[in-house]
Amino acid sequence: MKKMFLVSVTVFVSLLIIISSLTFAQAQTLMMATTTSTDNTGLLDKLAPIFEKDTGIELKWVAVGTGKALKMGKNCDVDLLLVHAPASEKRYVADGYGVNRRQVMYNDFVIIGPPEDRAKIRGMTVNQAMRAIAKTGAVFVSRGDNSGTNKKEISLWEKAGLGAPDKQNWYVQTGQGMIKSILIAEERDGYTLTDRGTYIKYRANKATFEVLVEGDKCLANQYSVIIVNPKRCESVKYDTAGRFSDWIVSPKIQGIIGNFRLLGKPLFTPNAKR
Repeated sequence: MKKMFLVSVTVFVSLLIIISSLTFAQAQTLMMATTTSTDNTGLLDKLAPIFEKDTGIELKWVAVGTGKALKMGKNCDVDLLLVHAPASEKRYVADGYGVNRRQVMYNDFVIIGPPEDRAKIRGMTVNQAMRAIAKTGAVFVSRGDNSGTNKKEISLWEKAGLGAPDKQNWYVQTGQGMIKSILIAEERDGYTLTDRGTYIKYRANKATFEVLVEGDKCLANQYSVIIVNPKRCESVKYDTAGRFSDWIVSPKIQGIIGNFRLLGKPLFTPNAKR
């Protein structure tokens, strides 16, 4: 009888250890929805191992357009977001879906195209370039995926007084990420809008497209981190997400982001406000 009791106690203790280990492992994993640009550029591949070393937390992420990332947050599928559509992000927070939105870094958007530049937009302002593309009927490739880049592109058409040309035969919507959309634009000898970080990554593969329009204030591209609101999503690891939020805006990690380069060029500029 005593032996059976000892065996039972041993089994019970073993089960407690297993359950505790599983709970601990789960608590040390963080799920993030982010944009394709932070993934395509390799930035997260650089940061994730450092985050795990610093905190013991494994960062996992899914790279989608900002629209889909925000939806994943609304659906309680992730713990936090790293996205780049400020107007949509502010609405998301104002509607109670997210908390503690913080700036992390920025780069800019650029309009790229073939060196031959059929629409002759090189050096134009954004408004002039969008109008020239529409007037000449040169192919323009849009992501068409409600991403931060797609939202910015639509705003540029509207700013130029044109409205999104979604019914024009020269306007191609891919429903794909940035790199794939650039490659389609290259195949079609057309133009597209991209963030500069992804463009630099694309250029690293000896691609041919050039930056034709850049520098306008309206092309600024801000990235921010947002924690999913735990009051709406009970499954959110709020404290763990908070550790990542504090970590990515820390001077150490801001420095790493600023020094993250490809072809000798910085892909992002840190601008966290503590």
